[in-house]
Amino acid sequence: MSSESTDDPIFKALAHHRRREILDLLKDAPRTTGTLCEMFPDMDRCTVMQHLKVLEEADLIVARKEGRERWNHLNSLPIKHIYDRWISAYAGHALSILDRLRSDLED
Repeated sequence: MSSESTDDPIFKALAHHRRREILDLLKDAPRTTGTLCEMFPDMDRCTVMQHLKVLEEADLIVARKEGRERWNHLNSLPIKHIYDRWISAYAGHALSILDRLRSDLED
């Protein structure tokens, strides 16, 4: 049995600022790989493709071939899963602590 969590590829993909930038672009609309490469002139095509591969392996993007173009679509469900599992639970706890602190300060 592997010690790697199913969330690990998602966290790995989100850990790099360029991959987060790519996801931000895809949030607005699907884009072709060529268009994404043009939006990052400081990276060569191979590097952009490597980032897209990591995002695809984490199921954060879905790629569809249409003729000669490869369209990249955002899949936000894994991010929602991370939010539901990690962020919302801890945020609720932090808010309750802040609420108690506010009540203590007002008394």
